[in-house]
Amino acid sequence: MSNAVRVPTRNEIAVEDTWDLSSLYKDVQSWERDLKKLEQFQKQYEPYRGTMKQSAQRVAEFLKFDLQVDRIAERVGTYAQLRTTEDQANDEAKALFARYQTTVMKLAQAGSFFRPEILGLPANTLKEYLAADCLKPYRLLLERIIRFKKHTLSQKEEELLSLQGEMASTANQVFRQLNDADMKFGVVKNEAGEQVELSHATYSQFMISPKRAIRKAAFEKYYAGFGAFENTYAACLIGSIHNDVFYARARKYSSCLEAALFPDNVPLSVYNNLIATTRQHLPTTYRYFDIRRRKMGLKEIHHYDTYVPILTAQESERSWDDSVQLILKALQPLGNEYCRVLEKGLKGRWCDRYPNQGKQSGAFSCGSFDGEPYILMNYKPKVLNDVFTLAHEAGHSMHSYYSAKTQPYQYYNYTIFVAEVASTFNEQLLSHYMIQNARSKEEKAYLINHEVDSIRATMVRQTMFAEFEKRTHEMAEAGEPLTTNSLKSEYRSLLEGYFGPNFQIDDELSLECLRIPHFYRAFYVYKYATGLAAAIALSRRVLEGGPRELKDYLRFLQSGCSKDPLDLLKEAGVDMTTPEPVDVALKHYQHLISQLDELI
Repeated sequence: MSNAVRVPTRNEIAVEDTWDLSSLYKDVQSWERDLKKLEQFQKQYEPYRGTMKQSAQRVAEFLKFDLQVDRIAERVGTYAQLRTTEDQANDEAKALFARYQTTVMKLAQAGSFFRPEILGLPANTLKEYLAADCLKPYRLLLERIIRFKKHTLSQKEEELLSLQGEMASTANQVFRQLNDADMKFGVVKNEAGEQVELSHATYSQFMISPKRAIRKAAFEKYYAGFGAFENTYAACLIGSIHNDVFYARARKYSSCLEAALFPDNVPLSVYNNLIATTRQHLPTTYRYFDIRRRKMGLKEIHHYDTYVPILTAQESERSWDDSVQLILKALQPLGNEYCRVLEKGLKGRWCDRYPNQGKQSGAFSCGSFDGEPYILMNYKPKVLNDVFTLAHEAGHSMHSYYSAKTQPYQYYNYTIFVAEVASTFNEQLLSHYMIQNARSKEEKAYLINHEVDSIRATMVRQTMFAEFEKRTHEMAEAGEPLTTNSLKSEYRSLLEGYFGPNFQIDDELSLECLRIPHFYRAFYVYKYATGLAAAIALSRRVLEGGPRELKDYLRFLQSGCSKDPLDLLKEAGVDMTTPEPVDVALKHYQHLISQLDELI
């Protein structure tokens, strides 16, 4: 153990490699002052209770006050949350966040009367309010609330539904405890002959082992663990599906899918187009699996052969500054201002760059209206994916930067439906630049393979997940019994369709449907696929276009949530209500696979 690489403590990281949160608060004392303001605001809600029927002016006064409170709360919460991620063992930071949570919960309770009062107003009154000049800055905000009027119940019925909140989360809680805490998978020997504990984290590492026997052993042992508890897992998933059906019916939606798409004002056709268009292009994925099988020298290909790189990794080491320069070169098509602002942030202190003991794993971007759009990374110079991750998070941060700079507070915060567009757009530009500037045939093939696997994972796999969610909820809505076997059978049929006739599907793989955490947030995963499809279409448009195409895209970044997501994307140049963007993205995927086949 004396030769093991030690992860540094937080105070051992150079200050210039950490983020500077002073754009939020200079110190904890400044934060404390705003927290006290929020506590004082709680009692200031009460005079507004029961008065929304008085006049449009009264509603405008309340909204101005409520948004002022919310803006301060966002700043307080962002600072506290970011501090907790620096070192999750830091009790002081945890205490700050806990105090924020308590305060904001009380504020939510204090202002909870507003939505029911607005939705309880007569239609004529609402029409008058929306036409009033004093409510012009809040018109879209109100229209979005009023859209839910037909799906809002009486006050007593709403109270009953709210009382079921904790019960409604039981299926997910049981799944989380079983999956994250109670499940044990045993050990697997690695390439060095060492016994390594098999877990969710190490499973993904075993799946990229160059030794097939190790991949196979890890796959079989991992799914044997799920097989031992398959009925319990199935009961959790079935409970979650029935929970979705209950709430959709209680709120008078025609289906669970409609209920899920309604908040973003997304028509069912977008979801159905994604599935139908992806299915039309499945022969492309079949071809890719055959290329992979041939290159790896396999008689037959299994699921545990799909994650290991086809080609030997192109060893390279990039410092933080090297990666920043590479990303900035790749993003030149976005113009001088974009790159200038981003360079200042990435070379400055937007980013918390490197791992330290207790730091939150992974990466994220956290933008707010009043602070810098911060990025948490755990950057490793020898890991190519970390360069793409930095470009991805930079896309989110620049989206936040432009939206906060351009929109008023109530319309700056973009929805998840469009969030993944700005981030994966940057990855597309980075991939394009690196492939165009590859130093050898082998490096070019490696980079193309990297992008092919990324598109397959994000578009094809997530669409399969989306179709599984749709099918199983339709079964429940039609009164068909959901059982362990019916879930596995439905998933098996999807595996056969999405992987193709020449792919060897092991029986264990049918258990995969029981272990996907996203299935407990049904109808969410499709946004990954539509986001990447839009990003590919828009990145091609900017790369192949001129000033107008760039202006359209930058306007999209500046728009926050000032329009519905589909309208924002349409103005940027991509119409997600048609199959075309998904078709364009999958044709790009097909082109990359053809290039890969020629190179290897």
